[in-house]
Amino acid sequence: MRKRIILLVVVFAMIAAACASGGEATSTTAGNETTTTTAAPAQTTSGSLLDTIVQRGVLRCGVNETLPGFGSKDSSGKFVGFDTDLCRAIAAAVLGDSTKVEFTSLTAAQRFEAVSSGSIDVLSRNTTWTQSRDGELGLTFAPTTYYDGQQVMARTADGFTADSTLADLQGATVCTNAGTTTEKNIQEALDAIGVKFTLTTFEDFNIVLQNFKDGACDAVTTDGSGLVSRKSTDEPAPGDWVIFPSVPLSKEPLGPATKQGDAIFADAVRWTIFAMFIAEENGVTSANVDEMKANPPTGEIGRLLGGDGEKQTAMGLSADAFYNVIKQVGNYGEVYDRYLTPLGLKRGLNALWINGGLLYAPPAR
Repeated sequence: MRKRIILLVVVFAMIAAACASGGEATSTTAGNETTTTTAAPAQTTSGSLLDTIVQRGVLRCGVNETLPGFGSKDSSGKFVGFDTDLCRAIAAAVLGDSTKVEFTSLTAAQRFEAVSSGSIDVLSRNTTWTQSRDGELGLTFAPTTYYDGQQVMARTADGFTADSTLADLQGATVCTNAGTTTEKNIQEALDAIGVKFTLTTFEDFNIVLQNFKDGACDAVTTDGSGLVSRKSTDEPAPGDWVIFPSVPLSKEPLGPATKQGDAIFADAVRWTIFAMFIAEENGVTSANVDEMKANPPTGEIGRLLGGDGEKQTAMGLSADAFYNVIKQVGNYGEVYDRYLTPLGLKRGLNALWINGGLLYAPPAR
């Protein structure tokens, strides 16, 4: 009897200790042995940007306003586009309200200083994930949200066609944005094949394109999606401009980035993106998410939408954080179709892995 009393005292002490640390303890008994399992305590967000954003009540997001489809302003002055909706998704996850975003329009040259200085919380502006941006600029990249590649756009009147190659740029003046990977890529690519050309850079792509229109540039180069975007809005007449080569000259994995050293906030951004992938993979949309939440088709969807076993609170988010993302913004495919499909950008590498693409999320468990 005395041994049983001592055992109970020990068990209660363990449970009390677990509760004091914020964890959830459960006890099971098999035969004469009692086992106590303690769930991981909810993550404290104190000191993280996540906590600051919640206290502030608004997410500060750096975006592009010169790239229709990805980031621009509509006729009412509202920021719209694929990248800007990723900001809204993060706000929905962190604050429960996708409208709580303060957008800052940034040029390519301004964007990294904005992150490092803390004037923005997250950068969502067609930014390529590179080794130097990880190691030298101190950025932490979220999962790639758009797999892109650099191409060139030139005038058909100058003899360029869809079958043109980089060798056809011999003697040309090629223009692009300053401070971008595209500037270095085109230099290295043309140097490698011995093509002599003049590289001219400008801080803003609007200026790049204006010089192209004025004839000061024979060709412009940037991410293929960016060229498609501007061709759709700025080409004088269909067929006047052409994009080549068919196989991009670089890999450009684009995605949101945050300041290095804040794993809690980085996790929140990362899993917001993953939740959008998982939702699309399982057919969860903004239209049916309420039904999916009430009657989840799988355990993973149940957890993702805030049901039993959810993992969001352990990350410092509300249990329904990702339900809010899908309800208010949509899954990845919905956002893609809202802005990029109308430009004629096919999913390609940006399809889910089950459809032959590269988009893949770890299990939500």
